Amino acid sequence: MKLLAILFLCSRLLTSFAQEDQLQEIDCNDEDVFKAVDTALKKYNNGSNSGNQFVLYRITEVINTGDREIFYSVKYEIKEGDCPVQSGKTWQECDYKDPEQAATGECMATIGKRSNMDFSVTTQTCHITPAKGPVVTSQYDCYGCLHTIWTVPPDFDPVLRHAIEHFNNHTGHSHLFSLKEVKRAQRQVVSGWNYEVTYLIQQTNCSKENLKFLTQDCEPLRNGDTGECTDIAYVDPQLRIASFSQKCQILPEENFPSLSRRRCMGCPSEIPVDHPYLKDALNHSITKLNAENDATFYFKIDIVHRATSQVVAGSRYFIDFTARETTCSKESNKELTESCEINKVGEMLRCTAAVYERPWENIIESTVKCLSLGKMQLRKQIVLIQLPGSIFF
Repeated sequence: MKLLAILFLCSRLLTSFAQEDQLQEIDCNDEDVFKAVDTALKKYNNGSNSGNQFVLYRITEVINTGDREIFYSVKYEIKEGDCPVQSGKTWQECDYKDPEQAATGECMATIGKRSNMDFSVTTQTCHITPAKGPVVTSQYDCYGCLHTIWTVPPDFDPVLRHAIEHFNNHTGHSHLFSLKEVKRAQRQVVSGWNYEVTYLIQQTNCSKENLKFLTQDCEPLRNGDTGECTDIAYVDPQLRIASFSQKCQILPEENFPSLSRRRCMGCPSEIPVDHPYLKDALNHSITKLNAENDATFYFKIDIVHRATSQVVAGSRYFIDFTARETTCSKESNKELTESCEINKVGEMLRCTAAVYERPWENIIESTVKCLSLGKMQLRKQIVLIQLPGSIFF
């Protein structure tokens, strides 16, 4: 095959923080490194039931963690190849698709090394950019620099959850706050990852007198307090939040006038994710997803992250949700039912749906777009270490 020499280009990263004596920077051309990444990429390709295999483009980061369970922490880039996933070929036998037709991706994996010298993937997350999307490699024009994250990836969620929990534990406000909106975020590759994020928080209806932590029943108050926070976090190669600092302030009320004063007829507005109006829209969305997805098993909605509604000549809903693979196969079941359980190690999809309803004419239409988040890994869990930070009001 015609793999370019750029395949094994790798940025040399400087180790930092207190783990310098344990972490080792490894040459990306090392034979063991290639075998480790080969194991990770084959595992990712084997997790797909349709489409084409992805082919290794280049390895951008390799760190020997010194941990027996996690031998390597790696980051590598992939491009869509011309071999179907069920062709029986390995990714080494595939060529890249034409650039304008090829999806690209970036994967982060932690890989263990067994006593028999084989490798096993402990955790892996891949973010795929569809064809004609932004060029992922442009992020690496400056190695070690802070790069803006235009779309917040799922692996950023643990940092945001830690940030919200930290705020709720260290503020004297009577109510718990939830995440409202991420305004900007940046990431820097070191011996691990530095994150800097600015986001808005909103008061919920859950008081600290009754609850210590946010639950699904905690809903934002329309006229509640709103704040802005800026956090700096360092995530080590073992995916632990090793250091964290936070600055927050409650914003003046005039910055967030009540919804009654700014309501715009016909404009989209957020609604609670458990709102009864969403039931039909969600059912139609998952039915559409399963009809268009050629996977072997049905998917069902696991978490609804956000929803908005808009009054037009009918109702329009925009919904952001995570769908999980179930144990019900399409071969054995005519449709998805309530009895279909989520497969804990099955594939996850992050989806957006646009649903248009005109009930009086019995019209409901939807479009659903999803990106694969890979399969859930059970062997390794992210450990969040809460460290003292500072808050300013």
